[in-house]
Amino acid sequence: MTAARHHDAQSAELRNAARYITRRRWFNHTTAAVVLAFGVGFPGTAHAAAFDAQRISEDPFTLGVASGDPLPGSVLLWTRLAPRPYEPDGGLPPRRVTLRWEVAHDPRFTRVVRRGSAVAHPELHHSVHCEVTGLVADRTYYYRFRAGRWISATGRTRTAPAPFSSVGALRFAAVSCQAYHHGYFTPYRHLADEELSAVLHLGDYLYEHPVSPVGGARRLTGRPLPAHFNRETLTLADYRQRYGLYKTDPDLQAAHAAHPFVLTWDDHETENNYAGDAPGGSRPTEEFLLRRASAYRAYWEHQPLRLPQRPRGPDMRLYRRLRFGRLAQFDVLDTRQYRSPQAYGDGWHLPGPQSQDPARTLTGAGQERWLIDGWRASHARWHVLAQQVTFARRRRTPVPPYAVSMDAWDGYPASRSRVLAGAEAAGVDRLLVLSGDVHVSYGFDLKADWDDPDSRTLGTEIVTTSISSGGNGTARPANWAALTTANPHLRHYDGRRGYALITLDEQRMRADFRTVTAVTTPSAPVATAASFVSEGRAPGLQPV
Repeated sequence: MTAARHHDAQSAELRNAARYITRRRWFNHTTAAVVLAFGVGFPGTAHAAAFDAQRISEDPFTLGVASGDPLPGSVLLWTRLAPRPYEPDGGLPPRRVTLRWEVAHDPRFTRVVRRGSAVAHPELHHSVHCEVTGLVADRTYYYRFRAGRWISATGRTRTAPAPFSSVGALRFAAVSCQAYHHGYFTPYRHLADEELSAVLHLGDYLYEHPVSPVGGARRLTGRPLPAHFNRETLTLADYRQRYGLYKTDPDLQAAHAAHPFVLTWDDHETENNYAGDAPGGSRPTEEFLLRRASAYRAYWEHQPLRLPQRPRGPDMRLYRRLRFGRLAQFDVLDTRQYRSPQAYGDGWHLPGPQSQDPARTLTGAGQERWLIDGWRASHARWHVLAQQVTFARRRRTPVPPYAVSMDAWDGYPASRSRVLAGAEAAGVDRLLVLSGDVHVSYGFDLKADWDDPDSRTLGTEIVTTSISSGGNGTARPANWAALTTANPHLRHYDGRRGYALITLDEQRMRADFRTVTAVTTPSAPVATAASFVSEGRAPGLQPV
């Protein structure tokens, strides 16, 4: 079947499923669960028949291992059994497989502290999410899985510090935007060698766009990629197979094995620039919600996320809070699922009545209340807001008319003002916003009055560049002079690929922008493009 014919068949499949849904009935989650993926539900009381792991004849750990969302006495371990990751079923029959896991103090597993078993259900694409408890706070551990005679790669993880404990320093990384077809994931190879407590992934882990037989800009040699990758993802099977492609990348596997990840999504894990229930394209809402349900489910199946994040139909509670002793509180946001549609049809526009409507929201009212209430109850010194899109005002030109992005917080200025006012009312005086999305790195001061460069600085924003999206990039993109002139609070701008390293201590924040020379060829070196510090009680980025 040609790619065009298959795309038409997928569209027909979505339309047929959508016939069973009306706008009134969709939010009945029982209906959504039944319709989701056209009958594929979560494991229930009637389990699939068992399959003996000893009968697995090929390495089932082709997608690596991962850990995530560290707590003081617990970590979440993930893997998925897929002897043939490019095939729809991953190379396993539709039967449940029991595997074992173990956690140790040392990488040779001579001092095992916890072990157990887990069932890889076919309904969850043979993925497992193991919540390991009873661990010591603020401690490095090593873990691995066994399935029959096969042993996974060894992963390294770390628990969070104990509640209210004193933490001298915390070092973590921020990453985003990894289009497989735009280049190699080389920054991850270097990230795996960093000493970190966690990696914050700020979205666009996967792209819905087609991937050619040679992997786009990767220009792979040898056996071409299967044809089913060379089309847009629409169905649950599509999203599952696309994760199967991405997670075979050795550099991504190395980073996951080296550090616990704290993840949130942006738009491309589902569809470009969608907003709440509104698709980024022209599909009917019912069809889009089916697509969103499939995308959300595949995301949970393939990420180290805990049970509270498991989706129900097209809904998934991804926003959550992590604490690292008394030093830092991380509030992880979802700025896609609950937002108002972009004003003026999206893109860059002049601010106006639509975008400035105070009823508009980027977070949704519930998430906004949760965020501000969490700040009020916090005893942390630093408050880190991990989210997706540029928070600071960002004008495109230094002279009028001043267009801004309707997809970023600039398109929702009342929502941004409420968040900043909530932080100030809660006494948050060390605010750090982390963002991704734009495939460049920025460093912003967050101003009380964007029109007055001398106004009070309320916090700082570090925008991490992409891992690969956008290709190699350049240190000074074509609009570098215009953007830096138009935005006096913009302290750093670089267009190359890489990641951001953040170090927090009691007194200051340090940001190191790490970049690679290329992603269209593998194994490029990494270097620090720029470093900045911001003092806790006198925020503002200062070059080191």
